[in-house]
Amino acid sequence: MSRPGQGVMMPVNGLGFPPQNVARVVVWEWLNEHSRWRPYTATVCHHIENVLKEDARGSVVLGQVDAQLVPYIIDLQSMHQFRQDTGTMRPVRRNFYDPSSAPGKGIVWEWENDGGAWTAYDMDICITIQNAYEKQHPWLDLSSLGFCYLIYFNSMSQMNRQTRRRRRLRRRLDLAYPLTVGSIPKSQSWPVGASSGQPCSCQQCLLVNSTRAASNAILASQRRKAPPAPPPPQPPQPPPGGPAGTLAVRPSATFAGAALWAAPAAGPAEPAQPLSASPRSPSAPSGAPTPGQNNLNRPGPQRATSVSARASIPPGLFSSPLRVPALPVKNLNGTGPVHPALAGMTGILLCAAGLPVCLTRAPKPILHPPPVSKSDVKPVPGVPGVCRKTKKKHLKKSKNPEDVVRRYMQKVKNPPDEDCTICMERLVTASGYEGVLRHKGVRPELVGRLGRCGHMYHLLCLVAMYSNGNKDGSLQCPTCKAIYGEKTGTQPPGKMEFHLIPHSLPGFADTQTIRIVYDIPTGIQGPEHPNPGKKFTARGFPRHCYLPNNEKGRKVLRLLITAWERRLIFTIGTSNTTGESDTVVWNEIHHKTEFGSNLTGHGYPDASYLDNVLAELTAQGVSEAVAKA
Repeated sequence: MSRPGQGVMMPVNGLGFPPQNVARVVVWEWLNEHSRWRPYTATVCHHIENVLKEDARGSVVLGQVDAQLVPYIIDLQSMHQFRQDTGTMRPVRRNFYDPSSAPGKGIVWEWENDGGAWTAYDMDICITIQNAYEKQHPWLDLSSLGFCYLIYFNSMSQMNRQTRRRRRLRRRLDLAYPLTVGSIPKSQSWPVGASSGQPCSCQQCLLVNSTRAASNAILASQRRKAPPAPPPPQPPQPPPGGPAGTLAVRPSATFAGAALWAAPAAGPAEPAQPLSASPRSPSAPSGAPTPGQNNLNRPGPQRATSVSARASIPPGLFSSPLRVPALPVKNLNGTGPVHPALAGMTGILLCAAGLPVCLTRAPKPILHPPPVSKSDVKPVPGVPGVCRKTKKKHLKKSKNPEDVVRRYMQKVKNPPDEDCTICMERLVTASGYEGVLRHKGVRPELVGRLGRCGHMYHLLCLVAMYSNGNKDGSLQCPTCKAIYGEKTGTQPPGKMEFHLIPHSLPGFADTQTIRIVYDIPTGIQGPEHPNPGKKFTARGFPRHCYLPNNEKGRKVLRLLITAWERRLIFTIGTSNTTGESDTVVWNEIHHKTEFGSNLTGHGYPDASYLDNVLAELTAQGVSEAVAKA
């Protein structure tokens, strides 16, 4: 059994994919200036995977799911991230991890920087810290990963071994990273559009097509083998042996990490000039990097040769069926992540190369339907009532953890020599919780097998896992997530309303819409919550969600009502968007909160959503058979 934390990279045509029929957690990462792979958030990774399913050679607009990433676009074909306002390009990769590791559980470890903000650790470090945390180690030395830091779990701090400086760290629960099985979908041709082959003319598609054209041209130019540069004092001449009409160009040093082609602005007698504010001095060696140029995005050999390279572009280089009409740059009005001056600078650089440019803000999502009168609101057919309320949990007599575990386990006399995935010790040895927990009748070396799924663990490990959970009498297999008993959650008291409105969702033109309204007030955390007795907040309530009024949509509604009554829809934790702790957050059952569009990934059309949410409900132990019982 492989241990969590070992990333697996299997690139094919630039995109990695896991072996057939092996489940893996997908984490997309980008290479920073220190040559370290930094993970995107789980929300962004879900967005990239959704686009990947539609077109494995397309582009991903990251600003659609994260306002802080508005300037960034990922080109899936070249596997590069492109920043529109500065032109910086960085490699990206699709990495895979074990589903039982930190990203599969939605666990993020972060450290506090000098500005008081929280920064996530690299994924391999995050997984290593989580493994040590699960084994209840008091401290962790990161020297084996190349960092001179010690992690102390008791004080939740990080200490520099050289300077002895300490920083706070924290562990928070976030959205789990996407899970995939088998290979990626078959690539489609670019662009995806009508059979005529003409690209879509909407502003967003023009933006993506323009960025992708620039990205491909730049990467293609970097791969060319450049001939030696002529001596600087010589007057500019056409390239020897070049075809008639060939244009001499030079790489620009202002486009961070990539070369741009600069064309003459006047007649053919004028020489081509580099678009750099600080051109290289004639005395500089031909292989030296230009001052101000970002060479960190290139492989080592290219850093020395790409600056002094001279190449030629034959006529019609950009005249292909994929060419989009040239557009003027649209400077962004007001304040925002992309400054108007930077947008204009990028437009000048790209337009000098003959590339079409269009910098626009991401379109705004349509979150709510048109106003609906009370007389138009109707009950949902086949679903009794229009409201469900949950009250404060009544504390029942605590069930003995040992009795709960033994109810679902079968004793194994001769366990196999493999890992227990809870404590990561061998099953033939004592549990890693020996000396930490003591229960009468549960010896550290006892091993049991779960009845339905057959996975084996130390009994003491399962007792420890149950004792740290909701203690509701149910047990969930940490490997396959099979649930034994009836799982309940820690959702605060609130109200759930549902009814029909006379409007249709995108993709469901012939049906009305089921609107669900969740409302949870602020309150005080109970004993089942992270900080009992402390106040919790409830931001953004009431929250409106939408389902199509068809057979499958009504089935999802019935199961959501069951999940609500079991307190599984929400929980109290740390917000993924604001970082606020002790607040009401979603709990692994995705809802569609965007009514008339799907810009955030939380709207329609989404052909697979109903099937996906049914699978998520089943993973929480909520199925149609259970709902009817």
